[in-house]
Amino acid sequence: MKHRRVLLVAAFLAVLILLLGACAAPVAPAGEESQPAAEGEAAATGGEPVTITFWNAMSGSRGEVVDDLVNSFNEKNPNITVESEYTGSYAETLTKALAAYKAGDAPTIVQVYEVGTQTMLDSGAIVPVYTLNQGEVDWNEVVDPIRKYYSVNGDLYCMPFNSSTAMLYYNKDMFEAAGLDPNSPPTTWAELEADAKAIMDAGVAEGGFSMGWPAWILEQMFAYHDQLYANNDNGRSGLADEVYVNSDFGDMVLSEWQRMADEGVLVYGGRTYKANDPFLAGQFPFLFQSTSSLAGILKKADFAVGTAFLPRFDGDYGKGNSVVGGGCLWLMDTATPEQQAAAWEFFKYTFSPERAIIWHKGTGYFPTSNTAYEMLKEEGWFEEEPNHATAFNQILSGADTPAALGVLLGNFVQIRDIVGTAIEDIVVNGQDPQETLDKAAAEANQVLADYKSLVQQ
Repeated sequence: MKHRRVLLVAAFLAVLILLLGACAAPVAPAGEESQPAAEGEAAATGGEPVTITFWNAMSGSRGEVVDDLVNSFNEKNPNITVESEYTGSYAETLTKALAAYKAGDAPTIVQVYEVGTQTMLDSGAIVPVYTLNQGEVDWNEVVDPIRKYYSVNGDLYCMPFNSSTAMLYYNKDMFEAAGLDPNSPPTTWAELEADAKAIMDAGVAEGGFSMGWPAWILEQMFAYHDQLYANNDNGRSGLADEVYVNSDFGDMVLSEWQRMADEGVLVYGGRTYKANDPFLAGQFPFLFQSTSSLAGILKKADFAVGTAFLPRFDGDYGKGNSVVGGGCLWLMDTATPEQQAAAWEFFKYTFSPERAIIWHKGTGYFPTSNTAYEMLKEEGWFEEEPNHATAFNQILSGADTPAALGVLLGNFVQIRDIVGTAIEDIVVNGQDPQETLDKAAAEANQVLADYKSLVQQ
């Protein structure tokens, strides 16, 4: 039964990647308290040498940081060899891993983005990470929203690795040129629109704002305003079989985005990171994007960059939270006991405060360890680099509700693509928001129904 389930899921994902063009997403713990192992504490150095494989979706500068992490671990653990391999986009990596599992040639560890969480939980192909821990790591050391995103019934199923969220980037030089206070970014959508129009009217920019991963930003808006995105508590009290993208809230958000697009304030920037370049080129003052873009934007910008919390819509909405993006490390159950033990040593190493700090500074992703966060504060990092503090402060100041934890959906990658198409139809092609969202919801609900039938076979 388990093998059949993996086969069906892998086959479905393989077809899905062909349909979606292998798109990627931005794209979050109990027991006797103990501190995670420090960076220099090599663990399993006795016994026979063991090799484990680590498939990941980190390329470019992020891939270089991964290589440094793996090389450092291998040096400190002479009897363990981690072989790291870049296996394409997030979606490609997930599909390849499940296909390799079916073929009997799975990696030991695979990095899977957050929209693949439900698929991994239902795959029957993984060893839950909480079962590896014998009191060595206090799971409460994991930053709370990250731990809760990847937990089921309080148990952590994968090792948090490259966690991110969305925030607002802005061009401080444009603020000054338009006579605005560069240290007072907007806190609401109304304020953002007013500031954008002031900058546009001053002739400083062609447009007002753009966003990376707009379907993900819509998910953020639901969570940020404490609105459920799907039934069954966002898929956390049972498999979700209905999405709420066509709710009154969803219609309001897309109607506002459409209006601002018609007025030239919203500049559509595609579904991934393509909006980053025109933002850096000064075409608009605001960018909604993942925290994982921070290091690259700060390095490339020839203007003063500011960051701020996501803005809120006016209205009687609850206070939620921004939600986790990025990826998590999963252990495949084809690993031998020796490989499982080696993988656990690697997991602990990635989670050590010292390595978490290196990871954060090199990429912009959160360090997943609370101790690392406190160490960064003590060294004055956030005072020297306040833009790195924004996402932390945002995600740690939110609410703890089912809507704010983030959504788990079967075949989430396909659903996000459906919603992304709907957003394009509304803001680019001018289609009716409610009708378009109703159609998208119906398609997404059919995907959920198909998925539910598949995993319950």
